[in-house]
Formats: sequence, C-alpha cells, structure tokens
Amino acid sequence: MRKCITFARIFVKTWKRGTEIPLVLYVKSMISNDIVKSIILSVIDGTTIFVVDVKVDSANKISVKVDKPEGITIEECVNISRAVENGLNREIEDFELEVSSPGLTEPFKVAEQYRKNCGRQVDVMKRDGQKVSGLLQHADEDGIILEVKAKIRETGQKRPKTVMQNVAINFNDIKTTKVTITF
Repeated sequence: MRKCITFARIFVKTWKRGTEIPLVLYVKSMISNDIVKSIILSVIDGTTIFVVDVKVDSANKISVKVDKPEGITIEECVNISRAVENGLNREIEDFELEVSSPGLTEPFKVAEQYRKNCGRQVDVMKRDGQKVSGLLQHADEDGIILEVKAKIRETGQKRPKTVMQNVAINFNDIKTTKVTITF
C-alpha cells in the first residue's frame, strides 16, 4: 500500500473523576515524493529523460520537472502525467498534478542539466557570493569548466588585454546556476 491512514486511540483522564475517556484521532499522511519519483523512474527507464525535481505539498499538489538532452516534448510530459495518475489512487487521496520542463529561468538542480547546457552561456553564483559568467565548456561528476573573459596586464603594456580562460568550479562551491538569457 502506498499511503497510510492511521487511527490512534488515546485515553484522556478527566480532572474531576479520574476516569479515562477515549479520544480518537485521525492522522492523514500525504503522498510522498519517493512514491511519485519511483513511478516516474519506472516510466522513463531506458530513455534519456531525467527527473529534475519532484515536489508534493501538504495539499497534495504534485509538481514534477523532467527534461532530456534534446529537450522534452509535450507528449512525453503527457505520458509521464498519465503514468503518475494511474500509479496513484484518487479513491484514497485526491491530488493535483503538474508535469513540465524546468524552464529557462529556473536554476539547475541536477548534473544532467549542466551536461545538457554545455556550449551555452551561464551565470554561476558561488557560495562565497562571487558571480561568474561564461560559456559552459564541460560538466562531470565533480564540477564544471567555464570559459570566461579575463583582463590580463602583460609586462610593459599600459592597458590590460582581454583573454579567454577556463575556470574549474566544483559543484560544492556552486550555490545556483542559470542559463544566461540574451535578447
């Protein structure tokens, strides 16, 4: 069974007579992220689709963000939505479901998003507060490599020269990363 409904019987003593009166509590548990994620993983197994985020709030509003390297299609989102609908039972507990791509304005949450966006301009906010903008060159299990513009003053020159440098940033040092949107 995926969800639990628990009844607890507690006896409360009355102040005057010392007798015990039964008090029945109804505790309702909400749908868990793990249940929803396991349903999604069973559907996307063997595909290039990856889960970015799964959220379930206290009102059972389920928000699922999925993507893939080539970009996720509406049909794939619909298939995932149907699988979650079929995997959960509305008879036991009602829920609201939204399945979508993470969108351009959302920060990256999983390593697959970094790999997907190699070759794009990104803005990285480091944990120390430093903002680094550059071209995402590479992403692996440890971190990323950005190509950034740097000003270097060569000996004997009055003005600094702008050069491109590769900067390695460990995932532990990254607070947020977003795709740079240019018009």
